[in-house]
Amino acid sequence: MKKNCLEIVRQKCENCNGCALANSRSNIVFGDGDASTARIVLIGEAPGEMEDETGRPFVGKAGQLLNDFLAEAGISRDKDLYVINTVKCRPPENRVPTDEEKAACRKFLDAQIDIIKPDAIVLCGATALKSFVNLDKKQTISKVRGKWMTVTVDGVDYKAITIFHPSYLLRNSSMEEGSPRRLMQEDLKNIKETILPDVNNVFSANNLTFNSLASV
Repeated sequence: MKKNCLEIVRQKCENCNGCALANSRSNIVFGDGDASTARIVLIGEAPGEMEDETGRPFVGKAGQLLNDFLAEAGISRDKDLYVINTVKCRPPENRVPTDEEKAACRKFLDAQIDIIKPDAIVLCGATALKSFVNLDKKQTISKVRGKWMTVTVDGVDYKAITIFHPSYLLRNSSMEEGSPRRLMQEDLKNIKETILPDVNNVFSANNLTFNSLASV
């Protein structure tokens, strides 16, 4: 049922010309994951070049790094997550989408959340965070990441949490205590234990492959 509803929304999205991004896209990047099993909706920023070519979110270097962190945390991208972006078309030169572009795409974003009805929403990066939360000038993603909050979509409240975008982690390879990559591990551990508890697969920092994550 969820898959059928999402397919209807996808078809409408494919025919959308609500903003100028439609003129330069190769493909819409609608979503990725198993709608029938996903308990978490992860929201990124916008498609990049490889995403535009393949029609799938998070398939470039940043996506591979995200996959590595998810795997280390015991979170299945294929089963536990439904992955989407704030906009479905690639902005030129991979720039941040404008408020107008996000507004034009918001009906598709909200529809996806309405259909999935996740146990939690993970806001991946500042653009996704700002799409749901009004921040004052003193608030940065570093200060709000890892903290559970409530966001409202079409009158329904959802548990939500913010994590760093993997493209930021590509520029910060340190695995030192307090580094962005170590904080990402902590946040995913939090998500795993809060939303996807599994007594047979307990997350252990002692078993993390620090070197493999640092080398990406």
